[in-house]
Amino acid sequence: MRTKGAIGIFDSGIGGLTVAREIANLMPNERLVYLGDTARLPYGSKSSSTVIKYALRNVGFLAKTPLKAIVVACNTVSSVALPALREMVDIPVLGVIGPGARTAVQASRSGIIGVIGQPGTIKSGRYESAILQLNSDAKVYSTTTPLLVPLAEEGWLNTEVSKLVLKSYLEPLVSRGIDTLVLGCTHYPLFKPEVEALCKDEFQRDVALVDSAVSISRELKGMLERDGLLNPHPAPVHRFYATDDVDTFKRVGQAFWGQDFPQVLHVDL
Repeated sequence: MRTKGAIGIFDSGIGGLTVAREIANLMPNERLVYLGDTARLPYGSKSSSTVIKYALRNVGFLAKTPLKAIVVACNTVSSVALPALREMVDIPVLGVIGPGARTAVQASRSGIIGVIGQPGTIKSGRYESAILQLNSDAKVYSTTTPLLVPLAEEGWLNTEVSKLVLKSYLEPLVSRGIDTLVLGCTHYPLFKPEVEALCKDEFQRDVALVDSAVSISRELKGMLERDGLLNPHPAPVHRFYATDDVDTFKRVGQAFWGQDFPQVLHVDL
C-alpha cells in the first residue's frame, strides 16, 4: 500500500534537517528517508547544470526505497531542478519555494517582502517570480546572505558575531519597508529568535518571518490527506544518509534535529 511508502527528503547538506524535523513533528506516523549530499556542498555557488546533475543523482538514490513523495529541502535545487526531477519519477516532487512564496503573500500586509538566501537561490529570481505571480503588485527585495550557513553549522548562534552579520544583511531590507521576510535557506530557521529580536528591538519593526520548512510541511500534509496517503499507523525508524563524514553530519545535525538524532549511514554517490 502506498500509505506505507516513505517520504524522501534531500538537501545539499544538513540544513534540510529543519524541513525533515518539521515534517516529523507534523506527521509523526510517516517514515522519512533523508539524504544529505555533504560531499558536494555547497550547491548555492554551482552552475544550474551541475545542481540538476546532483539532484537527479540524489533522487535516483532515494527512489530505491518505495516512496509516496519526495521533498526537495534545498532552495537552490528547488529553483532550478524541479521540472527535471518530476520527469524522472512518477510520484509528487515538492520544492520549498512555492510554499514559501504562498505563505509570504498571505502574511504580508503591505506587499513589501524581503527574501534572504544563498547566491544560487537569489540569482535564480524564483522567489520573486513566484511571489509576483501570486500578487503582481508586490515589491520584492532580495539579498544574498552566505555567511549564515557556516555560522549555523559551526554553532555560532546568538553571538555577537551572528548579531552583527544579521544586522548588516537585514538593515538594507528593513529600510525598504518590508513587513515580511522569507528565510530562503533551510539553515536560516536557526536564526529566527535573533532575527525577531533584531527587528523588534534594533529596527523597531514588526516583520513576519516565513519559514519554508513550516510552509512545505503543511502543504505536504494537505496533499497526502487529499490523496488518502497519510500513514494511519506509527512508522518504522527513519533512515538518514550522508555522502561525506557521518560523524560530522551527526554532530552538526543535532542542532537542527535535536538530541534524538537517528543513525546516519554513509553512501557513495
